[in-house]
Amino acid sequence: MTVPSISVVVPVFNESDNIAPLIAEITAALRPQAPEKSFEIVVVNDASRDQTADRLRQLQAHTPELRVLTHTRQSGQSTAIRNGVRAARAAWIATLDGDGQNPPSDILKLLAAQKNHPEIQLFAGWRVDRKDTASKRWASRAANAIRSKILRDATPDTGCGLKLFERETFLQLPYFDHMHRYLPALVHRAGFKSLSVPVSHRARQTGVSKYSNLQRMWVGISDLIGVAWLIRRSKLTEIQEQTP
Repeated sequence: MTVPSISVVVPVFNESDNIAPLIAEITAALRPQAPEKSFEIVVVNDASRDQTADRLRQLQAHTPELRVLTHTRQSGQSTAIRNGVRAARAAWIATLDGDGQNPPSDILKLLAAQKNHPEIQLFAGWRVDRKDTASKRWASRAANAIRSKILRDATPDTGCGLKLFERETFLQLPYFDHMHRYLPALVHRAGFKSLSVPVSHRARQTGVSKYSNLQRMWVGISDLIGVAWLIRRSKLTEIQEQTP
C-alpha cells in the first residue's frame, strides 16, 4: 500500500448534513495534486447520534481515500484528533473541522507555506474574516488576547480547526482534553516552530455549534492555567553525543 504524503484528519460529531459536501471538497482540492501529493482522509466519528455513520458508510463506497474511525463513546474533539493522527499513515497531517466552515481548498495554502518554510513544524490557519455571530467573534478576540498575553505563543488565532503539522511533532506533545486549542504554545514548549497563515472562513450552513461561549470560557480558564504551568515547568536541553 502506497504511503500518502498527507493525511487529512477530520473530527466529527453529529454532522450528517455537512460531511458529504466536506469530503467532496477535500477530494476536489487534493486529487489534482496527485501523484505528487497523494492523500488520505481520516474521519473520526465521535459517537455521533444522528445519521453521520450512515453517510460515511455511503461515502466510503465511492471515495477510496476515505478511512473512518468510530469512537464507542463520545470523547471530545482533542481525543478524536489525536486518534486520527495516531491512525494516519502520512508524515504530515492537515486537520479541519467537520462543520464545513474551513474551506478545504485552503489546505493548499498551508502546503505552499510548508514548501517555503521547511524549518517550521506547525502551520496554523488564521481566520482573518470570520463568518460567525458577533458574540462568538467578540468572545474569540477576548480569549485570544488573554491567551497570547499569558502564553506568549505569537499566534493570533488558535481556535481555527485548519492546521498542518508534522505527525511526529504532534505525537511528542502532552495530551489532555482541549489540547487542540493550544497547539502553537505546546509546539513552542517542545522546542519547535509555528507559523500563522491567513485562511478563509465561512458561515455554518447546517447543524449547530457544539459549544456555547460560556462553556468555552469556563473550560478555557482551567486549560489556560494548566498550559501556563506546563510551560513554566518545561526544560529544554541540547544533547551532544560523544564520539570515539
